[in-house]
Amino acid sequence: MRITGFRSLNTVQEWGRPVGDANGVFADGLIPVPIILVDTDVGITGVGFGPHAGAETVFAAIDGEDPRGVTALYDRMLRQTFKAGHAGAVFGTIGAFDTALWDIKAQAAGEPLWRLLGGRDRTVPAYASGLDIGLTDAELVGVYQTYAEHGLRAAKLKGGLDVDRDRHRLTLVREVLTDADAGRGPRPAMMLDANEAWSRKQAVRHVSELERSLDLTWVEEPVRRWDAEGMAVVGRGIRASVASGENLTGLEQFRPLLAAGAIDIVQTGAVWGISHFLRVATLAHAHDLPVSPVGNTSVGLLHAATATPNHLVSELQDLHPPVGVYLDLYVEDGQFVLGDSTGIGIQVDEHMIRTATCRPGTPTRDGPNVRPESAGRRLLATTDDAPVPHHLSALRSLPLRPADKAPQNTQPHASPLSDR
Repeated sequence: MRITGFRSLNTVQEWGRPVGDANGVFADGLIPVPIILVDTDVGITGVGFGPHAGAETVFAAIDGEDPRGVTALYDRMLRQTFKAGHAGAVFGTIGAFDTALWDIKAQAAGEPLWRLLGGRDRTVPAYASGLDIGLTDAELVGVYQTYAEHGLRAAKLKGGLDVDRDRHRLTLVREVLTDADAGRGPRPAMMLDANEAWSRKQAVRHVSELERSLDLTWVEEPVRRWDAEGMAVVGRGIRASVASGENLTGLEQFRPLLAAGAIDIVQTGAVWGISHFLRVATLAHAHDLPVSPVGNTSVGLLHAATATPNHLVSELQDLHPPVGVYLDLYVEDGQFVLGDSTGIGIQVDEHMIRTATCRPGTPTRDGPNVRPESAGRRLLATTDDAPVPHHLSALRSLPLRPADKAPQNTQPHASPLSDR
């Protein structure tokens, strides 16, 4: 079997409501989702989600190779880009190709990837993450009621701009999750994600104030992602665990944080690929730390999580797949449940994606991907750069149980992860 070529696509995640964090909000709820498809000479195509930056350069490292040698090919892709550096978007491109190769390998073996990697159980614990900082109280409650209907008993909220507002919103969601279980189950796990909005002292002060009335499981990215000393300072000053790592690319970026004892929950971004996740998970395991994948459409890492002994929980963002994408998984009893499709279980309708009229808007200077000028040095809680709540246009949920398989005449977006 040989790799013969690749194609790149761009689809969109339709949230149906504003989504964002302390850095800004996508008011239209449309998030771009780049895809890479890798073709072989035996007709098997692998699918990976991730950037396209430097795709031609990265592909040169695997062109004509046997895709089943995915671990060695991952290192070839890293070496291919070492002069310019393999961090950032290029690392995401490598991750997209890597995920596609794992997909091919499992398809060729005739097994779902979770089985090929040695997983025993197809279920993966999940927590709800609504990217919810731009919602009104009523909208926030409605969103997390939908998560609760799928058995979610843990939630991560976006915050970091106003401690009083964060306390109020965390309390609302805690009540939703508690009420959903009629108070009989365990206390809900509550997390707060600041998305690098604070300085060290701001983080300790903000979280310590919240902890007067709330039990936080973890605080995510309280300071800059590379600030090992700062993370350790925050960790010593609060009761909650410190989580970080979703924006780190390569083991070399994790080593200083682990050496400093700076993080308690080791996270990896979904777009960085399966091989990266497996290596970071092993490194974390050597430090007796849990690992937790972060990101939407993280299906590849969910498969890998089933075979990872120190996996803690995985992030569940939108309850629907991107436009033109079918995923063989569903959510029930607070867990992702992976299917029996060979490979990763992704089907892509290229025609639907290429002809779709719904596209993300032009990037602006105040979205969540742009760090505000005042981040890390706000004196007071501020509304000047805080996301403004918008009306929630629609709440949609996925079925509790999937069809046995996708009907042949069903478009991919009408999948077990979508009732549209």
